[in-house]
Amino acid sequence: MREGDCPRHRWPDEARIAVSFVVHFEEGAERTPLEGDGHAELGTSPIEPSGDRRNLGVESLYEYGPRRGFWRLMEIFERTGIKVTFLCSGRALERNPVAAREITLRGHEACGHGYRWVPYHSLSPDEERADIEKAISSITETTGQRPLGWHSRAATESTREHLLELGFLYDSDSYDDDVPYLVRTSRGDLLTIPYAVDTSDEKFWPPPMVAGFSRPGHFFDVLKDAFDKLYEEGAESPGMMSVGMRLRISGRPSRASQVMRFIRYAKGHSDVWFPRRIDIARWWIETQLGGDETGDD
Repeated sequence: MREGDCPRHRWPDEARIAVSFVVHFEEGAERTPLEGDGHAELGTSPIEPSGDRRNLGVESLYEYGPRRGFWRLMEIFERTGIKVTFLCSGRALERNPVAAREITLRGHEACGHGYRWVPYHSLSPDEERADIEKAISSITETTGQRPLGWHSRAATESTREHLLELGFLYDSDSYDDDVPYLVRTSRGDLLTIPYAVDTSDEKFWPPPMVAGFSRPGHFFDVLKDAFDKLYEEGAESPGMMSVGMRLRISGRPSRASQVMRFIRYAKGHSDVWFPRRIDIARWWIETQLGGDETGDD
């Protein structure tokens, strides 16, 4: 057992499952020659690459996120009363200040996702720390909320040390469990709240030659099956389910309808907790680890 594991825990109000909705807000922070990058972004995009030139198709694809996707998803969360965690790239929020402020005004969490949406393995440890520090400053200024959680596009051996030194409560740079646990580093222990790739909307737009969702309803099917299994197991050992969304993907009409469909399905069950990830972190630290340093909204 790893330090911090607690297999017999119970969520608040004896919930059998914690369903964590996570929305990536990275549009506007992706790689592009406009920012001095050596190539244009292609991640989670079905559009042909353009090498070292601007890719206008990808740029417009990403722009859909803050233009329409953000507002469509926000309406769904408002109608269903769900509070979510936004994985925020600082540069993206700077380019969309109205949306940035709405995140926290509506009670959602602003979690750190880099200043630029770039993989950290391409940076030196000092460059990585500088990007994290810049993200903290930027997200705090645009949303009014200092991020206490973190999720990297691609973490390195140094990431968690930086996060501990900079006062973060948790990260989500793990994919190996259904409950939080402590990770030991040279700087101390950091709580990790595992994320998931199977219950993520990235499969709507897979890389070439990789099978993904062929119909929007497949996303609901995957979410429902994951929920049903974890809900069943939760009678004995409560777990956590992550639902990963991106503005430019789940914000599209047919896909947003599946998000709404799943929320209604999950809310039709008793003993379900719908926390932001910061809520999970604070509860775990206070009740499972006996800590009191939970930060402020």
